Amino acid sequence: MVGEHIGTSDWVVIEQERIDRFAEATGDHQWIHVDPERAKDGPFGSTIAHGYLTLSLIPALAWEVYTIEGVRLAINYGANKLRFITPVKVGSRVRAHLVLTGVEDLPDDAMQVATTVTVELEGAAKPAAVAETLSRIYL
Repeated sequence: MVGEHIGTSDWVVIEQERIDRFAEATGDHQWIHVDPERAKDGPFGSTIAHGYLTLSLIPALAWEVYTIEGVRLAINYGANKLRFITPVKVGSRVRAHLVLTGVEDLPDDAMQVATTVTVELEGAAKPAAVAETLSRIYL
């Protein structure tokens, strides 16, 4: 199973309200994210999602793809090889493709699961983001 594509999530629309809420939560109010009028004349022609907003969608999208029976707790442990490749414009749709890249047994009935996640941006030649995510699973 390691090395295999394990699934693809549903599409998620990135709306301005989500971007604005993320800006509030993080304090990142850069105009390319939160000022639609100014962003019209900017390099992307509209506002764009924060890269870390895209990253923050990965856990929910991943749980759409797979579940592990008997889990009492799952936590995000980290991300390796993270890249934000294509800006996600407001109104765009993204989805996640997951490849299982590693499973490591840990003490106390736990395991670490590594997945390479490619966040596809609908209609784009290149993905929005790619990351190897690490999760700690406690059974």
